[in-house]
Amino acid sequence: MKRSLSLNIGLIKMITGRILSMLSICLLSCVFIAIYFKESITPFFYSIAICLPIAAILLYISRKNKIKQVRLKIKDSFFIVSMSWILIGIIGALPYLFSHNNISLTDSLFESISGFTTTGSSILTDIEALPKSLLFWRSLTHWIGGIGIIVLVLMVLPEMQLGGYKIFNRESSLQERITPKAKSAGFRVFLIYLGLTIAEIIFLLFGKMSLFDSVCHSFATVATGGFSPKNTSITDYSPYIQYVIMVFMILAGTNFTVHYILLHGKFKKAFKNEELKLYLLIILILGGIVTAGLYLKAHLPFEQAFREAYFQLISIITCTGFATADYLQWPQYLWILIFFAMFIGGSTGSTAGGIKVSRHLIILKNINRRFKQMLYPKAIIMVRYNNKSLGENENSKVMTFVSLYFIVFTISTVLLVFTGMDIQ
Repeated sequence: MKRSLSLNIGLIKMITGRILSMLSICLLSCVFIAIYFKESITPFFYSIAICLPIAAILLYISRKNKIKQVRLKIKDSFFIVSMSWILIGIIGALPYLFSHNNISLTDSLFESISGFTTTGSSILTDIEALPKSLLFWRSLTHWIGGIGIIVLVLMVLPEMQLGGYKIFNRESSLQERITPKAKSAGFRVFLIYLGLTIAEIIFLLFGKMSLFDSVCHSFATVATGGFSPKNTSITDYSPYIQYVIMVFMILAGTNFTVHYILLHGKFKKAFKNEELKLYLLIILILGGIVTAGLYLKAHLPFEQAFREAYFQLISIITCTGFATADYLQWPQYLWILIFFAMFIGGSTGSTAGGIKVSRHLIILKNINRRFKQMLYPKAIIMVRYNNKSLGENENSKVMTFVSLYFIVFTISTVLLVFTGMDIQ
């Protein structure tokens, strides 16, 4: 039977319109920041003037669709997620482009996409020279990208019912459902995300960081993005602030399902999670190795060696990007270890980047299974993850993802080398 490849255009228009509406509200918040700091509202006014009408038009022309009777197909959800990131990347570049800081179109797009994808790379050389309102937008793109604008939209799509969960699944990569209903799942994830952000802001304020800097750094930490409103990142802040950010980077790199379980007081269930145990164990062991190297070889005081080692390591593993030291100045074997730690990643269902600990764990379990099958050829040995058997299909997906990850990494590295960039 031949399947239709057509997309549900009406539904796509409606969801895209709502996404752009929410983005307009985020841009509006920056207008108030600009007014408070007595800065120009022009960059955000122009951006809203472009974004909001597009959203209104899309919502208007899709109003006749009977959404309650429509199921979201897999190809629709893939298309919506892909197009949403492209659109918000373009819209997000407008405030940079319209600002009076001479930021080119290419640089504006780079900064916007880096923000929304929580990559954390920046083309800006003097960050502190930018207006506070633009710096706030820069950090806000991180926060929006961390939770995923698709998850935010789920809270205003109750009529989508189970169909909306497909978007949530593509976007968040959560392997365990917090609740079967997409709206409830998105709302709970959002509350956890918001709670972590507010908690970090409070702890940073206790460290005498300004409210503006606390908000910006909390946005970047919980989203594991790494944008800082300071040229020196976290380097010039007190050890207390560095420890606070360190802890919240770990929390942001933890599966949000685990947070949900912990909030319900089910500590035994949470700490039976194999990925969580391996995630914390990797940080503990690698951090200990780097601490010992800095203390014994670089002759740093123990507390400083401990703090710098764990901060850089956690930042790299979670792909946050904050820094308190230049690890390229460390003994060579330490920065090589730091480099490989970048591929580990945080937990599945977190805002962290990288391959993710769960995939490494499944690969290790598959290797262990192969060795056992060599010893016992007739035995039927299943790969179990969190006490559940994984089929060949799940194993194949993990291997495919990791293979594609390294292929993309290799191709990207080669292309960057051809542009004249140093291999290191």
